[in-house]
Amino acid sequence: MKIIVPMAGRGSRLRPHSLTVPKPLIPVAGQPIVHRLVKDIAKVLKQPIEEIAFVLGDPAFFGEDVVTKLEELAEGLGAKASIYRQDQPLGTGHAIMSAKPSLSGPAVIAYADTLIRAEFDLDPNADAVIWTKRVANPEAYGVVKLNTNEEIVELVEKPETFVSDQAVIGIYYFKDVAVLKGKLQEVLDENVMNGGEYQINDGIKRMMADGKIFKTGTVDEWMDCGNKAVTLETNTKMLGFLKADDEETLVDDSVVLENSTIVEPCFIAKNVVLKNSTIGPNVSIGEGTTVENSVVKNSLIQTQTHIKNATLDEAMIGNHVKYNGEFTKISIGDYTQME
Repeated sequence: MKIIVPMAGRGSRLRPHSLTVPKPLIPVAGQPIVHRLVKDIAKVLKQPIEEIAFVLGDPAFFGEDVVTKLEELAEGLGAKASIYRQDQPLGTGHAIMSAKPSLSGPAVIAYADTLIRAEFDLDPNADAVIWTKRVANPEAYGVVKLNTNEEIVELVEKPETFVSDQAVIGIYYFKDVAVLKGKLQEVLDENVMNGGEYQINDGIKRMMADGKIFKTGTVDEWMDCGNKAVTLETNTKMLGFLKADDEETLVDDSVVLENSTIVEPCFIAKNVVLKNSTIGPNVSIGEGTTVENSVVKNSLIQTQTHIKNATLDEAMIGNHVKYNGEFTKISIGDYTQME
């Protein structure tokens, strides 16, 4: 089995946090988004992963440090890492075709801006599976239309009348991804574009027209990381899941507590110092950060940051930040929000 991960976008909705760190590498509940996504997919598949192909963008932004981290992720799952570049932002179908040499055999394609919780078996009779989540407002999503055999026969974008309540979440399984490759090559050759981009849906629709059987794999949780508000919500949900699973150490043994309290669930990384502070619930703090004389809840703070004299709720703070709640001298860059 292979996993193909298109992740070439710049994540503009998550600025300023994605200005220096690619969005899929921003940690949520202690691990980068793409790490959690790939590991959760591997759990669902319940079979060895032989290759993970990552489709990156501009090398000036997705540099060698990014490549190294992704190679380590693949190796940790016993898989080969393949790195490809999407030289132009020409859509989901174009991104997949950027990994053309890896498009053979059984594969999952997963766009790296969401996290999931799921437990299901892939239908052995299906040529492909589109992973979905039942939603209360299907008119806001792209949804699948099913026939009486529970097979997907159409993809409908933001339907004005009810089609189904199963929203497409951006994760797909193909029994032989080379079939999709062939259809997407036709899309590129014929210059079939929607919104100025080549879309994966156009390849999928051609597979359906050829009689390929598509089924659904419905996930229990679908958590977005598209902007600050939903990323904080995802951090909260993920911390709750991790505490219930009890599979990961959430508070590192090296954390220094000086007259401070941790209200679970929280993730607190190595070499964090907490002084005269109350942390939690639903807080993630990255390695080497210090928090003094503060109250922090429902927040995400990254590495090597110093927080002092602050009361924070629903805050998202990046790496190497100095924040003093009693500040008079400040230096604030583009896209910063203080509310």
